[in-house]
Amino acid sequence: MALLTDDQLAAFVEEHSAWETEGDNIVRTFEFADFVEAMGFVTSVALKAEKASHHPDIDIRWNQVTLRLSTHSEGGLTTKDTELAAEVDSLA
Repeated sequence: MALLTDDQLAAFVEEHSAWETEGDNIVRTFEFADFVEAMGFVTSVALKAEKASHHPDIDIRWNQVTLRLSTHSEGGLTTKDTELAAEVDSLA
């Protein structure tokens, strides 16, 4: 799978401005009312990630969930990352 070009990545971030680039990752932190709501979100993300066979790094801090996406096997960002990020946006 090909890595995203700079133009493809810029277009994604422009359309999904809550996501930021951090090295070879795209990163977003989501905030919820409480821990239970945050965990419900994580479960929903897990189901989408499993279906896509692409799994984010997930950091859970009480009511905040930070997702990091990168295609480790390709050494950077691919459409697998941006497609899953867009799906996750629909959950928030």
